[in-house]
Amino acid sequence: MNGSFPVMRAPGVAPGRSSGSAFGNLVWAVATSDDKTLSLKGQIEASFRKIERVLAHFETDKRCLISVNVLLADVEQKKEFDVNWREWVGDDPDHWPQRCCVQAILSAGTLVEISVVAARPS
Repeated sequence: MNGSFPVMRAPGVAPGRSSGSAFGNLVWAVATSDDKTLSLKGQIEASFRKIERVLAHFETDKRCLISVNVLLADVEQKKEFDVNWREWVGDDPDHWPQRCCVQAILSAGTLVEISVVAARPS
């Protein structure tokens, strides 16, 4: 904890941004691939790995996801994303978060951006 201020932050790689934050029993994280030359599948996998690292930093994991927002540069690629999503999220419906998937204008070369909220043990 930061003294009397109960918000915790995970180190980020971009100035002015953390890779995740936690408050109480909730964790927030946002991920994109650092390598913009990767295919959509590669960027999805890189983003999932980042999310897993941030969640682990706050002592939780993807089984505790509550909400996920997926931003795709091309919503026509949603079916491809869904295949990767189902592999990553697993077969247990008790671990499936609520999720939305929309098209967005993303930074150059970014094909997917994923924002999550997860619970963590007290």
